[in-house]
Amino acid sequence: MEAVKKYLPWTARIIIFGLFMLSGIAKMFPLWMFEKQMVDLGIASWCIAPFLARLIIALELAIAIAILQNHYVRKLVIPITIALLIAFNIHLTIEMVKHGAMNGNCGCFGQFLPMTPLEAFIKNIVVIGILVYLYKVLKDKPKGQNKFSYLSIMYLGSALFMFMAFAHDAKPCKDEGDRIQSEIPNNQSEPILIPDSTLTKESSEVLEEENDEIANEESVKTIEVEADEPKIEIKEKDEVELVKPIVVEPKGPANKTSRFASYTNFNGAKVNLDQGKQIVCLFAAGCDHCQDAAKELTELHNAGILPSLHIIFMDEETFKIPKFFQKAGKQYPYTVVDIPKFWQLLGDGSLTPGVIYMWNGNIQKYYQGTEAEKFNKAGLEKALKK
Repeated sequence: MEAVKKYLPWTARIIIFGLFMLSGIAKMFPLWMFEKQMVDLGIASWCIAPFLARLIIALELAIAIAILQNHYVRKLVIPITIALLIAFNIHLTIEMVKHGAMNGNCGCFGQFLPMTPLEAFIKNIVVIGILVYLYKVLKDKPKGQNKFSYLSIMYLGSALFMFMAFAHDAKPCKDEGDRIQSEIPNNQSEPILIPDSTLTKESSEVLEEENDEIANEESVKTIEVEADEPKIEIKEKDEVELVKPIVVEPKGPANKTSRFASYTNFNGAKVNLDQGKQIVCLFAAGCDHCQDAAKELTELHNAGILPSLHIIFMDEETFKIPKFFQKAGKQYPYTVVDIPKFWQLLGDGSLTPGVIYMWNGNIQKYYQGTEAEKFNKAGLEKALKK
């Protein structure tokens, strides 16, 4: 019995140490998944999530270390840890009511050990029970010997480790996770497009001087066959030319600056994604659904329906990009962006594959994920023909 009293508290402390250390380390690989989860849950935006994720993991590492020492362990460490677990259980309860007890991964142990909200809730209750036991049996150091600086060093050291080991580009950012485009007008005028470039120089001159030539009946006679037929111009030299009608593409909506405006270099070529009709795809090279979407887009391209298309790849498994284009059946201009920025571009809560049809920077169609909003080839084709 004495042996139990002696070793049981240390056994409990080691269990708590192991759980919090595992929880912190598991969230690091990959860290961007933990960041995205906080964004999806509405806890933070992509501007804040990278910092908050590192601070939370640092807190878990600090708690794991602090539970093994005796400075304020009963007065601060255990109560703070219990309070955090209770707060997390409240959050889990809300999620279970909204989405179900067995739906999804709570993220407690990252992707290393997926755990449903109910499993996480039960785990936290057990951990709280262990902490209550430790609160009853452990004692702080005698009054005057407790040093709060020890706890501060543990947390600051953990935070320093996180920000050094997982460096983050701390540039000021603007929340662009939603799909609302900033309505900044673009003063560049939209050129009139004449898709058929087969008109000869001589016939172009005829088009430009048509009114003058019609007025001068001695030099040119015009015979209109039908209202919908092209005009046949008969000149004095008996030369017959087929004057093709001008096909002018509508200017479309007023120009806006989209979230993709700063992406102007694709495979070394300069582009303006906010000019005219554009298809912007956000793909992961190893994503099967992304490959399927790209294959369907190639079918539209081969049918002559698809406008300019550019791909933004997530910086993960980029070595699979050549194989990606093999499956797609065509190589498109692409660029690669870091993982947090990729999810910012795709939109908070969104999933791959992402296919966005824009016209002058205005989103006309937005497809994402593999469920209700997944890419629809027929729907895009219909939208492009409008």
